[in-house]
Amino acid sequence: MSETQIQLEGQALSLPVYEHRNSLYEELHNRPSPIVMSPCYVSHLAMIRDEGAAQTEYELVSSLCQRFSVNPPPVGASCFYQDFGGFEFRWERHTEFSTYTFIRANNGHNESEFALTFIPNDWLSKLPGELVVALNMKVQEGAADEQQDQHFFEGQRPVGSWVANGKAKVQTSFRLHSDGFGRFLVTTDSSQKGGLNSYQTGRLIQRLLELETYRLMALMGLPVARSLGSEVTQMESQLASLNQRIAQIHSEADERDLLTQLSLIAARIEQVRSDTNYRFSASNAYHVLVGKRLDQVYEQRISGMQTMREFLERRLTPGIRTCNSLRDRLEDLSRRIHRTTSMLRTRVEVSIESQNHRLLASMNRRSSLQLRLQQTVEGLSVVAISYYLLSLLGYVFDGLQAWGYPIDKSIASGIAMPVVLALVYLSVRHHIKELGSKAKPK
Repeated sequence: MSETQIQLEGQALSLPVYEHRNSLYEELHNRPSPIVMSPCYVSHLAMIRDEGAAQTEYELVSSLCQRFSVNPPPVGASCFYQDFGGFEFRWERHTEFSTYTFIRANNGHNESEFALTFIPNDWLSKLPGELVVALNMKVQEGAADEQQDQHFFEGQRPVGSWVANGKAKVQTSFRLHSDGFGRFLVTTDSSQKGGLNSYQTGRLIQRLLELETYRLMALMGLPVARSLGSEVTQMESQLASLNQRIAQIHSEADERDLLTQLSLIAARIEQVRSDTNYRFSASNAYHVLVGKRLDQVYEQRISGMQTMREFLERRLTPGIRTCNSLRDRLEDLSRRIHRTTSMLRTRVEVSIESQNHRLLASMNRRSSLQLRLQQTVEGLSVVAISYYLLSLLGYVFDGLQAWGYPIDKSIASGIAMPVVLALVYLSVRHHIKELGSKAKPK
């Protein structure tokens, strides 16, 4: 934030100002409608930009300005509108595409000319990106001439309607013509409710150009959906087959194989979703904009002619639904794989718990055997040690007899035996307890 002086009811205030305040105010005034005097010609190009084409695009627009001795746009500009004398040039940079619009007044010398007449071909050939929209529009005054209209559309059947509350008539075929351009024909008649002024004409032209641009941008997701349809169907079949195999698992090898295949399918689905999520979301957003532009031209039916809304709802909406259908199928596949993986994981966990149960039972049996063996060893140890101690005591008793002490060796051994057994047993038990306490983890 920075401080600035603001006049408030005659008082100068020094307040911290949000750094983007000015741009927020100007945002509503960006990309204004042109002021167009009819009759005129309009050519419109929309190019899908490459990632690093912003600087190239700016330099190209600046070079056109130099050719016609016009001030170039400021560095970093996202739009540029300028009168070049014989034509008006409008450049706009959008999120993923840029548009180039040329408006030229119709001087009546050559009705077949379009707005690109004065644009150098070498400059047009350097436009960065890939061409999506190429449109020629003719704005004429007076009553419509059906024969001339048919010639303008090269015999193709047009659709159209009265627009701007009946002040103008718009026709288009929504097709490419022999020059590779689509075509719009706008006919204004001052006798119809006062006609259109220059601002209304420019606003109508802008909405029609946006309608055509957003229509084609919305359909960009359709080839993607069609190309992936068969692969998604195949993955659905593979998942159904894997679900059936879960009930037929007989070994850990089968479980590992199923998990491997599920992981591969899941990875591919997430890759496809990541690659197509933006495209399908953009298609829906552009489709909404198409509907908005149709609302803003205020269509009214021309007797015997299909309206633009009817045509687009019949042809454009199914394409968008195809994209949404594939997106929904991918999301459904992702959820189904998650459920299948959960089922398989539950089965594996149950199998592991069963194995653990058997292992614990086996460990219990081994512990019981070890205890019995330990008791046996303890008993044998007591007997063996006592036997050797009694043998040693026998030597002691013999020695005492040799020294003249009246001791009966048999009686003395019999008396000493229970005492020796008790002492040896207590000593062995104490030693085992000490070893057990030292072996316990701290």
